Amino acid sequence: MTDGPTRFRTAYDAVLDAWPVPVERLDLGSAHGTTRVLVCGPEDGEPLVLLNGGGTTATVWFANVAELSRTRRVHAVDRIGEPGLSVAGERPIRTAEDLLDWLDGVLDALGLGRADLCGHSYGGWIALEYALRAPERVRRLVLLDPTNCFAGFRPGYLLRALPMLLRPTARRARSFLAWETGGAELDRRWLELCGLGAELPRARVVVGRRPSAERLRASTVPALVLLAGGSRAHDSRRVEAATRRLLPDAATAVLGGLTHHGIPSVGAPELNRRIAAFLDRP
Repeated sequence: MTDGPTRFRTAYDAVLDAWPVPVERLDLGSAHGTTRVLVCGPEDGEPLVLLNGGGTTATVWFANVAELSRTRRVHAVDRIGEPGLSVAGERPIRTAEDLLDWLDGVLDALGLGRADLCGHSYGGWIALEYALRAPERVRRLVLLDPTNCFAGFRPGYLLRALPMLLRPTARRARSFLAWETGGAELDRRWLELCGLGAELPRARVVVGRRPSAERLRASTVPALVLLAGGSRAHDSRRVEAATRRLLPDAATAVLGGLTHHGIPSVGAPELNRRIAAFLDRP
């Protein structure tokens, strides 16, 4: 019988093979380990770094990369310690500072002095924290239904996620996604990968604090915050109101018909259009 890691890698490759654009696979070494980065788009395009949500992989952007890489050099990153093909090294990532140091190193290894950042969910929190710490390295910031940035989780979401967090299985992972997305039709290859990824050993996820109002109001990085109107993770209208209060210069929108885990794939055409238009602004 094929072991779990082998089945996971096969499923990972199956999702990546379905990407509609040619992909270059890079493995970047550092003291934190080896980071897998998926690269596509014109070599002279403006750099765009994609940070996926927790428990997923860099392959999750399959419905977005065709449009986003049309004029940009896209770099989708597997985080060390989570499902994906990155491998932990001698220096574990245990704190938020470690996580941001790791991302600093990834940008350095890619030769990116400055880049656009786009993060979904937990990846959105990492992208925002990085933009607050190193604004000189972030040209524009896109946050897709970000969590722990402007408001907290719904208690019901956390309660529903608890069994999967305490004892993750493929069945629980798929059941949780079906519940949050309201039974939306999700890519079967991606669902298979999520299920297999849930059963792999992983490091403890770094959970940092929500950024303070003072830090957010001091931000100088142009930002776009796109929220899922049907998100069960949080109250999207409340998150939008908090965003407007704390990042008054940010562009915001609540997209109807989308859920937290349905972004970025389910609403891809509208999502891609809005992201591209924001990044193209002079």
